[in-house]
Amino acid sequence: MSVGRGLLYLIVAGVAWGTAGAAAALLYRASDLGPIALSFWRYVGGIALLLAFLPLRRTARTARTGRSGRAAPVAPEPRRRRVGRIVATGLGLTLFQTAYFAAVQATGLAVGTVVTLGAGPVLIALGARLTMGERLGRGGLAAVAGALAGLTVLCLGGDAATVRPLGVGLALLSASGYAAITLLTRWMGRNGAGGDPYSTTTWAFGVGAVCLLPLGLAEGLLPHTAEDPLRVLLLLAYTAAVPTALAYALYFAGAAVVRSATASVIMLIEPVSAAVIAVVLLGERLTAATVVGTALLLAAVTGLAIAEARLATGARRTAAAAAGVGGTGGVGGGAGA
Repeated sequence: MSVGRGLLYLIVAGVAWGTAGAAAALLYRASDLGPIALSFWRYVGGIALLLAFLPLRRTARTARTGRSGRAAPVAPEPRRRRVGRIVATGLGLTLFQTAYFAAVQATGLAVGTVVTLGAGPVLIALGARLTMGERLGRGGLAAVAGALAGLTVLCLGGDAATVRPLGVGLALLSASGYAAITLLTRWMGRNGAGGDPYSTTTWAFGVGAVCLLPLGLAEGLLPHTAEDPLRVLLLLAYTAAVPTALAYALYFAGAAVVRSATASVIMLIEPVSAAVIAVVLLGERLTAATVVGTALLLAAVTGLAIAEARLATGARRTAAAAAGVGGTGGVGGGAGA
């Protein structure tokens, strides 16, 4: 996959994730469903949709292979490494989502969001530098700083937030889970062992569902509502389809080809889309903090996307030039012999 397509996938995933908060808010209003049970049903619904989609995807890939000729052989991934990758991804995903919901419950939405999403890019940038030698550069560091500033203004600018140590600790735990799955996806993608992102997402959801099942049973898995049950089912179906099955599949595909720190900052478009939805659809008041924070975040995301595209273009040109030199040298050597 090209870097440009990977960037597009990440942007779409971020926008889709931003709709999850609005869907969850509407579900909480319409039923007594709790956050852990909601996460469980997100995973179960996502698994069902991805399993239904995989045969169609295999058919489309077979048709493309038939039109383009014989496909290049791909070495199978060792079974032990594949199982380890899927289990690690599922556990990281469960830690990220569950700890985030717990942080929001302990210290509030604003502080939980700003600590989780703010610490994520920092942890990922450090991890990518230590494990893969990826550098952000001055422009990248400025973009990360701008993104963190925008996130802080967006989440804390309009409310009197309460900071509680337990909630901050849970948010940092959530950020570490997010950093782990991002770094793992990028590392496996760089080494050609990332596997199919749709299969990875399906199996990771399965691991997450198994981990959340006992907690969900304690919380109460079945929603009860005084309103139309069909509305609750439609909201659950949307949550499973768009911000879960679609968004996570696109995220894993895009994160495999885009630098880890860049991917983490681009995913900060999630609170931007959530803020826009809150103002446009849920009737929340448009504040100066919302406008300034959104502008800073979008500027940071745009700057890093442009830098990532330029880096990919430069790498392709360098590779083409090296291939050209190598080819010329080979011809010259043959003539000399």
